[in-house]
Parts: sequence; C-alpha cells; structure tokens
Amino acid sequence: MNKTTAQLDNVGVKVPQIILPAKGVDLQKWAVIACDQYTQDPAYWENTASFVGEAHSTLNMIYPEIYLNRSDRAGRIERIHETMRGYAEKIYSNDSVLNPPRKAGAYIERTTRHGIRRGLLLAVDLECYDWCADSRNLVRATEETLRERLPARMEIRRNAALELPHILLLIDDRENILASLLEKLLVKAPLLYDIPLMMGGGSVSCKLLYRKNDWALVRDVFEHLARVSINRYNIDKPFLFAVGDGNHSLAAAKEVWDEYKSAHQGEAGIEEHPARYALAEIVNLHDPAIVFEPIHRIVFNTDAGHILKAMSALPDFSSLEIDGIEQLRGMVADRAVPENRFGMVSGGRCVLVKYSGGKLPTASIDPLLEGLETDYIHGEDELIRLAVQPAAVGILLPPFDKYGLFETIVTSGPLPRKSFSMGEACEKRFYLEARRLFG
Repeated sequence: MNKTTAQLDNVGVKVPQIILPAKGVDLQKWAVIACDQYTQDPAYWENTASFVGEAHSTLNMIYPEIYLNRSDRAGRIERIHETMRGYAEKIYSNDSVLNPPRKAGAYIERTTRHGIRRGLLLAVDLECYDWCADSRNLVRATEETLRERLPARMEIRRNAALELPHILLLIDDRENILASLLEKLLVKAPLLYDIPLMMGGGSVSCKLLYRKNDWALVRDVFEHLARVSINRYNIDKPFLFAVGDGNHSLAAAKEVWDEYKSAHQGEAGIEEHPARYALAEIVNLHDPAIVFEPIHRIVFNTDAGHILKAMSALPDFSSLEIDGIEQLRGMVADRAVPENRFGMVSGGRCVLVKYSGGKLPTASIDPLLEGLETDYIHGEDELIRLAVQPAAVGILLPPFDKYGLFETIVTSGPLPRKSFSMGEACEKRFYLEARRLFG
C-alpha cells in the first residue's frame, strides 16, 4: 500500500476499481434513475421499461421500490443477481457489455435545471460510517434510519456481483476547493461520456481521475476539510461526510459488510474485501446547482377534516382556507413570516396551517401522521397531481435551508426521515458506473 492510498484510507475513502459500459452500449438506455424515486408513479417506471426495451440497462440490475410489495420479490431479486453475474462474467470476452475494471475515480458533471452539479465518485469505507443517531464517525447519516427499511436492500446487495451507486455524500467545502482542483487537474482529460439522460433527467458527463500525483492533491483537500471540521463544529473527532442521498442504501451496505465480516472473521484478505466499501459520489453542500427541496407528505384513505383535526395538536395551531394552489405555494414558501407553516391540498381544497415551535416541520408533523397511510413525495407538482385523487391529502412543506445541515447533525443528530431531498426526483443520481462486489 503506497503512502497516498494509506492516507486516503485515513479520510474514509478509497480509489475504486470502476467499471463502465463497453463501446456500443446505448448509454441513454443504460442509465436509469435511483430506485427509490417515483414511488407513486407507475407510469414513470412503465415508460422507462418501454424506452429501454431489450437493450442492456441498469434497469435490469435494480429494484424500483414502487414494486417492493409485489409477491414476486424473491424471483425479481434472483433475476437481478443473474443479470449482474452474466454481465460480470463476460467482462473480458469479445461480446462484453462492460469494460474491464480500471482503478480510478470518476469526476462527474450533472446538468439539471439548477445548473451543473460537480461530483467525485469514490469508494467510501464503511468502517468509517455508522448510521446510529449518536454516531461521531467521519461519515454520518443526515436522516433517521429505519431498520425495517433495510432488509430488501440487504437482500439485493448480498451476493450481488456488481454494485451500482446512487449515494451522494456531502462535504462542507465553503471555498469550493475540491471542485476547483478537479477542474484544473482534468481540464485536458478526455470525456468518457457526455450523454442526455432519459425521462427529463438532464445530462451527465464524466472524466476519469487516475494519476497518483492527482490523488495526493485530493487527499490533501480531504485532510484539510477534516481538520477544519473539528474547529468549525467544536467537536473532538472530524466530521467530513454527511449522507445527502441514499441514507438507507448506505446503511444496508454497512449491515451487509458487518454480516460478511463476522462470518469470515480471520480469513486472509477480509479487511480488503470489496464489501467493506460502497461507491458514492462526493458533492459540495455549497454547490449552487444543489438545491435542497422538502420532501412532501401525502396521506391516502382519509380527508382534509381528519388531517386538520390531527394537526390541531400543534402548538398555537390555526388554519386558513386559501383560494388557489398558486397562492398557497407562495404563502408556504414565504421565509419572512415568523411562524411555522405548511399547506394542505385535497381535491380542490387548499388550506394554510400555522403553528409555533422551533422544530423542523417534519419533526412536528410526522408523529401526528403515525398509523396513517403516508408516502413521501419529491416535488410540488407531483404532490398536487396525487392530492386531487379521492381520499388523498397532500401536505406541502416549506423550503429547507441547507447551509446549517452539518451543524444540525452535530448538535441534534440525524433529522427525521425524509426531511429533505437534494433536488427533485428527476435530478437524482442515475446508475451508470459499477464496481465488482461479490464473486
């Protein structure tokens, strides 16, 4: 192990053996959005499947969560594993779908309606991560992790030949040191791909970072940010990475690694097994193209009156009927008002709810929805589309302030589940790169 590799380990990351699709693969059909999106929109996934058709695609290696409750789960997971094995076993053949692994990180530029989001795909060390609420690790969860949401993800990861990443890790890089460095290092590097993404996903491009001297400079940036974090947050151990997207996926990876490590304790090479790591894209909290959106709630098989009665338990509760959705949107988004507020939409009815208290809206509202049929929705338009259905009530949440996220995690621990989203559903990470995992 060379010095640079060892010091990268000290900041919780590793240069992965990255795998990309082979020449001739239609990348627009290969790249599919994160599996935990559009969970109330079967048309999105049906249209995705129609667009992909019989082409090689990551769609054949993921489990869209909209289908998790179907009776064929075991069979579907086995088909995912078979597809992965088939792709992995042919890597060195003439008809391979995948190129051979290459030790490198991927510098990624993702274009969305908010601009160009810059990221660096690396392998994060799961020994440096703990999803528990009182974690003081280098890598920390940002939202509550529910153990009951892990088994399905763990079933897919166990014995999977390949890993496909949709995890985004945030760094608090206020001077934009990392992205500026990467742009400089790779200014003359060739583009590996530059493609439009399906279903309104914008576009994405990639360059590989593989020179040892470049990794030494990246290491220096991470070490600097780790040192800064101790003084910035008044802590005794560095806090370098916050999980921006994929909290439960990273937690499932951690659980699978702990299982495997325990079962193979003492075996030669166990500490370097690929399962110890998870691919993740590292992005800057302060990137202007990263806009945090609230994750809204929708409650099914109920009505607005029932939800308003439940919400009346909020301190200083009051409600006001509003004459239209656009007016309600503006009032919910108004940051100048002193009181907490959110909107309710049900059929043609719009209600503004006001209340007092210092908690995040999700911390105040979610306990009052316990036991109800609730789902979590990315995007105001999608919420409104669903809330016009009979017996459905949409809860429109106010904007989320991203800049205090690291300090909040330090002082209060992870936020309630599904408190925020890094952009709307179409802006989520698309699966494209891969890494060998088991076998």
